[in-house]
Amino acid sequence: MTDEQLLEQNLQGFHLQRQAFQAQLIETESALEEVEKTKQAYKIVGNIMVAASPKELLEELAQKKEMLKIRIANLEKQETKIREKMQDVLKK
Repeated sequence: MTDEQLLEQNLQGFHLQRQAFQAQLIETESALEEVEKTKQAYKIVGNIMVAASPKELLEELAQKKEMLKIRIANLEKQETKIREKMQDVLKK
């Protein structure tokens, strides 16, 4: 495999990961909105759904949202670096 092909594969992998994290972020934001509207909440633990404190659930979801934002930002930086490397390889 050439350097260009390896960089392209890495770029595709990062892009797919970023898309997956963005989908999770959308789901998390939607869940945050729904939990804010209710007095009673549930969460899935393993294969069962259990009652949960809306306050605790909001905190968990907020933490998850921030983590996802950080991961997405990191992947975007990595994609940018790979694109720059690809441009350098193509110039040679």
